[in-house]
Amino acid sequence: MGENGGEVEVIHLWSSPRSASTSLMYSFAQRDDTEVLDEPLYANFLRVTGAERPYREDLLSKLESDGNKVVKEIIFGPGQKKYRFCKHMASHRLPGLTDELMKKGKHCILIRNPLDVLATLRGLCDDLGIPFQAAMLRWESGPKPFDGMWAPYWYKNTHKSTGFEPPRKYPSPFPSSLYNLLEQSSAFYNLLKRYVRQTTTRSFNPKLPVPDNEKLLSWVGDEIVPRESAKVSVFDSVVQGGDAVWEGLRIYNGKIFKLEEHLDRLFDSAKALAFSNVPTREYVKEAIFKTLIRNGMFNNAHIRLTLTRGKKVTSGMSPAFNLYGCTLIVLAEWKPPVYDNERGINLVTATTRRNSPNNLDSKIHHNNLLNNILAKIEGNNSDADDAIMLDKDGYVSETNATNIFLVKKGRVATPSADYCLPGITRATVMELVVKENLVLVERHISLSEFHTADEVFTTGTMGELSPVIKIDGRIVGNGRVGPVTQRLQKAYANLTAESGVPIPTYQQT
Repeated sequence: MGENGGEVEVIHLWSSPRSASTSLMYSFAQRDDTEVLDEPLYANFLRVTGAERPYREDLLSKLESDGNKVVKEIIFGPGQKKYRFCKHMASHRLPGLTDELMKKGKHCILIRNPLDVLATLRGLCDDLGIPFQAAMLRWESGPKPFDGMWAPYWYKNTHKSTGFEPPRKYPSPFPSSLYNLLEQSSAFYNLLKRYVRQTTTRSFNPKLPVPDNEKLLSWVGDEIVPRESAKVSVFDSVVQGGDAVWEGLRIYNGKIFKLEEHLDRLFDSAKALAFSNVPTREYVKEAIFKTLIRNGMFNNAHIRLTLTRGKKVTSGMSPAFNLYGCTLIVLAEWKPPVYDNERGINLVTATTRRNSPNNLDSKIHHNNLLNNILAKIEGNNSDADDAIMLDKDGYVSETNATNIFLVKKGRVATPSADYCLPGITRATVMELVVKENLVLVERHISLSEFHTADEVFTTGTMGELSPVIKIDGRIVGNGRVGPVTQRLQKAYANLTAESGVPIPTYQQT
């Protein structure tokens, strides 16, 4: 029994060799309410594995080697203190040990030296539900009565210490001979690192717009991986210079809307940028289908489809360094339309101009989006939903993320595509305008024409048809969604409901 006749509360520290586990054991030993056990399952480990150690026979003759007996009578046995801190090596948890070992007590895993000892110890104590004691920061140098028999072989440096050493500012060179081992172990380390206790200043856990997107499966390269593993190499061209092309796809009722048109543009963009070793159209389609099926995404979902020039053999601008082939990314998310398509959105005009074909042709759907991002920042700073971008002559081109239309006296007009991306949703809406027996005009349009329009709306895969009710502080029309916009919204909804490429295996319920 523990203090005051209560059961001893066991704290298990699991670590690997050459970690700070011995120092942490010494730290907890300074507490007036804690007793410590130094690797109580070591003898069981030697007996079961047959591992050779200089002290093997001496240890086996003096310590209990029946692991289950150790668990029952020593680790969870009676004691004089409230807490019992057990320092374990991860390798000592062998098959055949009772499940009670892992089910009882509180467990923590030490995977690296603490960066901030005081904050780490305080946080660890908080997590364990025990009060922090300042005595944990210092101990006397030399061997301890609770050290294991192996201490003279392994604890020499710790015996010289009297507390935690400050972290080194700069590391030692890494031996290249250990690189293969590093690659093998990094995956396990990264898995554990997801659960590392962080201090408040370093912890980032933002809320997702759609909580269901916390557990996603994405296609990266040639495989489907969980969200936290969905990464590209630092040598990939999209990292090195935004050297990639992309498409946005929306899913409606088990079908991918305008899939073929988006793939046409993806491959056209890749060809314009002279990509090599581009995957086949069928391969890309299969990757899309498999990603959607694995996620169970058959409606109200969106795909960000990206094709990079691929990984380089060394950092640099030249495509001659790209010798691995393209990197395909299929990022599928649960995502309703991103704008308020019932009440409308607010736009401002950005000072950032749209790219000129003299510099970077917008017909290429590339990932170099910095000028769009700069315009979006201007919109954000003005509390607007998006920002209108002008061309070099001051005519309206598009917004930072969408194409734009206006309605004046029943006629529908949209800027010519000299400086904007001729979007697929834009083209679809232009076809719908004609089918609805409305007059369609594509020409240069000045900003004042948008200020004085009867109706304005934007188009894009992410937002569909979004009414604009205010531009630069000016109310558009009567400030409500106009009749032409509503008519085209309805026609677009009907089209998405009846057309698209079916996702294999989908069965409508």
